Amino acid sequence: MNPIEKILVPTDLGDPGESALAYAVGLADSLGAELILLHAFELPITGFPDGVLVATADLASRIVNASQKALGDAVEKYKGGKVKITPVLKQGDPREVILAVANDMGADLIVMGTHGRRGIARALIGSTTESVVRTAPLPVLTVHADVKTN
Repeated sequence: MNPIEKILVPTDLGDPGESALAYAVGLADSLGAELILLHAFELPITGFPDGVLVATADLASRIVNASQKALGDAVEKYKGGKVKITPVLKQGDPREVILAVANDMGADLIVMGTHGRRGIARALIGSTTESVVRTAPLPVLTVHADVKTN
């Protein structure tokens, strides 16, 4: 078994991502590992019978700026600690981006938050975490949004 030196923490910038990041920071601290904090997003696209409506440049810019700020705020929260956190922002299908970044940056472990949805909610919304768990070529640790960390 290889040592865990890099941990990828994909985040949706919500409660599950915050719980996963807090857990990963504690884990990285105990292992002497570094973190890659990733937010992957897709630009809104709406299909109509006569064509497709794509997000405007202004909307895309606002999404990028808000995402960068949220990532910066998340990193700032842990500033002064021993764990190095590198923020990464990528556009694309989060399921694909997570696996690509894990590979490109040499991650040894993925720590992801999960909403814990069941039944029809999970079927309708889908689960990025579930997809990554099924397809990742490296270990994936899932953390529920309500996990308390010290």
